[in-house]
Amino acid sequence: MARQVDPDVLNLTLIDLPGLTKVPIGDQPADIEQQIRQMIMTYILKDSCLILAVSPANSDLANSDALKLSKDADPDGIRTIGVITKLDLMDDGTDARDVLENKLLPLRRGYVGVVNRSQKDIEGKKDIKAAMAAERKFFLGHPAYRHVADRMGTPYLQRVLNQQLTNHIRETLPGLRDKLQKQLLAMEKEVEQYKHFRPDDPAIKTKAMLQMIQQLQNDFERAIEGSGSAAINTNELSGGARINRLFHERFPYEIVRMEFDEKELRREIAFAIRNIHGIRVGLFTPDMAFDAIVKTQISRLKEPSLKCVDLVVQELTNVVRNCANKMSRYPRLQEETERIITQHIREREQLCKEHILLLNDCELAYMNTNHEDFIGFANAQQSSETSSKSGRKLGNQVIRKGYMSISNLGFMKGGSRDYWFVLTSESLSWYKDEDERDKKYMLMLDGLKLKDIEQGFMSRRHVFALYNPDQRNVYKDYKELQLGVETQDDMDSWKASFLRAGVYPEKVSDTSNGEESGSEMSTSMDPQLERQVETIRNLVDSYMKIVTKTTRDLVPKALMHLMINNSKEFIMGELLAHLYACGDQNAMMEESPEEARKREEMLRMYHACKEALRVIGDVSMATVSTPMPPPVKDDWLATGQESPRIGQTGPPSPGANMRRGPPPAVSRAPPPVPGGSRPAPAIPSRPTPAPPARQGGNAGGLPPPLIPS
Repeated sequence: MARQVDPDVLNLTLIDLPGLTKVPIGDQPADIEQQIRQMIMTYILKDSCLILAVSPANSDLANSDALKLSKDADPDGIRTIGVITKLDLMDDGTDARDVLENKLLPLRRGYVGVVNRSQKDIEGKKDIKAAMAAERKFFLGHPAYRHVADRMGTPYLQRVLNQQLTNHIRETLPGLRDKLQKQLLAMEKEVEQYKHFRPDDPAIKTKAMLQMIQQLQNDFERAIEGSGSAAINTNELSGGARINRLFHERFPYEIVRMEFDEKELRREIAFAIRNIHGIRVGLFTPDMAFDAIVKTQISRLKEPSLKCVDLVVQELTNVVRNCANKMSRYPRLQEETERIITQHIREREQLCKEHILLLNDCELAYMNTNHEDFIGFANAQQSSETSSKSGRKLGNQVIRKGYMSISNLGFMKGGSRDYWFVLTSESLSWYKDEDERDKKYMLMLDGLKLKDIEQGFMSRRHVFALYNPDQRNVYKDYKELQLGVETQDDMDSWKASFLRAGVYPEKVSDTSNGEESGSEMSTSMDPQLERQVETIRNLVDSYMKIVTKTTRDLVPKALMHLMINNSKEFIMGELLAHLYACGDQNAMMEESPEEARKREEMLRMYHACKEALRVIGDVSMATVSTPMPPPVKDDWLATGQESPRIGQTGPPSPGANMRRGPPPAVSRAPPPVPGGSRPAPAIPSRPTPAPPARQGGNAGGLPPPLIPS
């Protein structure tokens, strides 16, 4: 790339592109032509590129690679200017007048003829001014070009390019001004704080810290309480919405998983009754057995309650981290803020767990058998058949709809695609799509259980299964129906929905001696003991419903009071004091290197935009512009190579076969005489045998071409 700095040259970038190499030479690659073509197209396809299609006058113009490539890159001819060289090397009796007058092989912007220095002139040190004077003399002295001499030559080509540059500036300047003004307005607000910014000013650092903390407080409150602002997340649940789902979907599901198993419960009740009676034969149902069994079941509620605390702490930590990301301009402040808030949340976590354990201990301390929802001993025997099913009487109402896949079906049976599932209180149906027209199957939910399936190594889906505890087939020949969803959130929601439909998960219990003990009880249980077990079982079921309902209500309330609301109050009222107590505020408010570079880049762009607008404002728009020439018929580039000779009034030279495509209409009449007072040159009278007649005749009645002997 050569840079020419001179007051007499245009402010243009001239790129001299190579010609197409047809045959590789030496170590050139076999696809050298394709490589050169691709390189040329990368330049001439740009809208801001002005294409100079240079073609020599002593060759066939219809075969010009430059014109063909220009037509491909600029179909409308708006950016293409034809340049004809070597006009002084054409054979006697031939000229390129019709081409230069844009009558033959026309271009929208026409052609400009130039005469450059020959190799002899270059070796003879002929300077540019003398060459341009000789070029001017050639056009004025040539009978075919003197009438267009003012539109020929290198100086005229310079003026044409200068005019195109002026037109381009006139067209793009208003849009460029608008773009710069919009960019300046967009940066104005952000740059305002940087204009008088001094990194070492304590007042600026204190103000920045207060603004950051206030922003954190607002973001944390909006994340927990919810907000209708434009910055709301529309892709997934976050903040308070995720905590709400933990309270009402995940926590109830974990409680159900820890509930008692029917067979295990009856075995425990029987052992408790017999151990309480001891050696005596019991005539009445002992209430101490009820106390013992209920306390065991209440103690099992500790685990899901503490797990709920852990999940809420995790969500709160994520909220704090997301809110503190806006402090990335000051890394030390961000790190210290996250540390202080997280430490406070951990302290409240311990207090919250202690309080929840205290609630559980309170339930264990006193059995309120006078509760209004407790059935009592009198009604315990009458509700043996209805108590376990009372939660399932919801009617056949729709609980949930959504897409899931059936993971344990083969690929050929449709296991890889998603189906539209509809869950009601009595059945699970799936359809081809959400229109619910093509029903694939309806599965009744009676007697089914739910269990988790371990995620495969290459599987991206979360899978759970429906199965029958009696080992009967659930769907066709399958013992279980494995359902897959995209995310863990979807799986938790579906599990909670199945819970509402009465499909409970498999129990987490120790059954190491279940079969042996069960067989022992089945052989040794007498009718009286069986009635006592049934009574205690109904009493435990009734009382555990009361305790479970209370736990599901109090645990979220305790978490809200002791952790979430307390953390919000801590951030609002005490966070700033803890930050000031940490030590040196100047060190805490040190900018990150990335932020310093961003500020410098922003200021540089701001001043550059202002300077550019000032320069554009000083540009005079009072310039002469030339209108766009009208379109011309240039389909000759896409037609065959048979074309009449251009400007030929005598015998052609071997290199002057400039052709264009076939004429629009075949005519035997002579062409019209070109305008001007130029006399036709004399035809040399060299005797030669007549060549074979050309197909289609000799246009214009000219004698057949002479072939040198």
